[in-house]
Amino acid sequence: MISFAVNQQVAKKIPLSLWRRWLKKIQQTLKLKDHWEISLALIGDLPMKKLNRIYRGENRVTDVLSFSEKDSPAKFGPQNHSYLGEIILCYPQAKRQAKKFGHSVNQELEMLLIHGFLHLLGHDHQKAKEAKLMRQLEQKILGLK
Repeated sequence: MISFAVNQQVAKKIPLSLWRRWLKKIQQTLKLKDHWEISLALIGDLPMKKLNRIYRGENRVTDVLSFSEKDSPAKFGPQNHSYLGEIILCYPQAKRQAKKFGHSVNQELEMLLIHGFLHLLGHDHQKAKEAKLMRQLEQKILGLK
């Protein structure tokens, strides 16, 4: 099971039932047995650009950032072994990408959520082999494979 909390700062509220459905699809496809907790945030362009500059050194808006708890150097209080991390989605960027790729904003948000979640699980796309695996997992979760 994946438990979550959503901090939505922009756009029309995405129903919790939709987040739940997307996360359940991730859990079932990847056959995740453990209980995981994540935080989700939906923010605008300026906050995303600032976070991208601070954490990745890139002074531009990006679509999704993931912050894995296992990569965090600071541990405050008792460790929560079920907390996986935080996924931050940029709603305006998702909207632009949805228009560019010809699908709905919700479809784009689902893809970005999957991408961010895979990062929390330790997947990356810096090398070609890793990128290929990550793309395959994304497509499998989306039911495209």
